[in-house]
Amino acid sequence: MNKLLIKDATIINEGIRSYGDIYIEGEFIKKIGVGIKLESEVQTINAKGFIVIPGMIDDQVHFREPGLTHKGDIKSESQAAIAGGVTSYIEMPNTIPNTTSIKEFNNKIKTASNNSFANFSFMFGGTNDNIDEIKKIDKSEVAGIKLFLGSSTGKMLIDNHEAIENIFKSTSLPISAHCEDEQTIKDNTDFYTDLYGENIPIETHPKIRSEKACFKSSEFAIKLAKKTGARLNVFHISTAKELDLFDNKIQLMDKNITAEVCAHHLWFTDDDYKTLGSKIKWNPAIKSKNDRDSLWKAINDDRIDIIASDHAPHTKEEKNNKYLNCPSGGPMVQHTILSLFQNCYNYGVSIEKIVEKISHNPATIFDINKRGFLREGYFADIVLIDPNSETYVTKASLLYKCGWSPFEGVKFNNSINKTIVNGKIVYEDGEIKLSPQGKKLTFKR
Repeated sequence: MNKLLIKDATIINEGIRSYGDIYIEGEFIKKIGVGIKLESEVQTINAKGFIVIPGMIDDQVHFREPGLTHKGDIKSESQAAIAGGVTSYIEMPNTIPNTTSIKEFNNKIKTASNNSFANFSFMFGGTNDNIDEIKKIDKSEVAGIKLFLGSSTGKMLIDNHEAIENIFKSTSLPISAHCEDEQTIKDNTDFYTDLYGENIPIETHPKIRSEKACFKSSEFAIKLAKKTGARLNVFHISTAKELDLFDNKIQLMDKNITAEVCAHHLWFTDDDYKTLGSKIKWNPAIKSKNDRDSLWKAINDDRIDIIASDHAPHTKEEKNNKYLNCPSGGPMVQHTILSLFQNCYNYGVSIEKIVEKISHNPATIFDINKRGFLREGYFADIVLIDPNSETYVTKASLLYKCGWSPFEGVKFNNSINKTIVNGKIVYEDGEIKLSPQGKKLTFKR
């Protein structure tokens, strides 16, 4: 049996910073304490000076398999994930074919079981006409339902209001929604096309996929959730205005409506379009400095419940197209934790709060079994972060299949020293150490 002892660590877990040891036996945390002594010899990690946290559960990634594997695949992107301290992920359904049937869902599980370096689950996509498939779902096996209320990669727009309401009424699973109002986007696109033709400047992206488009769609989804009693998680909030739609006066366990923000909306602003161009074209769009600063405040006051990567790679060639033919999204999963640790203190946000949003809360909101916390009897999904070692992002350091990052040239003031998945060291000192070790997530439902 694999045995591992992490010694003298700064442990951040459940809002508390403590100093001590973590003993791992097999796949699980056996004991957490101070000065743990064992009768037999075990592999020991000297973690003095390191910050030890539960691995990130990234509730929104696009690994592009099947059908879009020229951009990324489960093997390549899950390697980038563990290099970034992500030990579990929930992948989105906008692949080809879309994950909108039990058959396609099971096909993804099979692929990931053989190829994923991190633990995995998948969203089940909702469409205008697949309610019968949704009703067949085994709730203990599926992370939740994903609805694209605004169009994006994968052509999964659901725009029939009756169908949307039927899904909200018919499932107790968490519903995660991409909220952008399609008509507003269309009207804005038409306006700028008339103005610029095919040469629409990238700087207009936050005007096309505007605050109005985001707010109108988020408000619609939230009203529907309140009407039906559905569990709703609104993905990638990008505007200050939307934050007024969310409640921080009740405990997470009592929330039916939750909010997620993504790392790129916490790092970049619309000023960065000048230098980075389409590399930071995401849906929803990166918006103003005020929006970014407001999102950080909402993390601190718990209007925002989850931080994710929204990792969504495209090739450099695809991103170099003109605006209307340039896909939205970019690779993020390798650098999400690093970027959060870099910036959090600048906004008065503690590392304890970051860990809550990247690990604890996704586990709670999605009912994930025995993950997301450092607890005895839980799976040993653990990340060691060196706060005194810099990470310089170069093209050569990237594990993404697409081969680029909007962070190229950035120097982070911390580094991922080790990532442990299911009790085994899978990433250490910049290297992938083992073959795929990821397991299928299960859910307490």
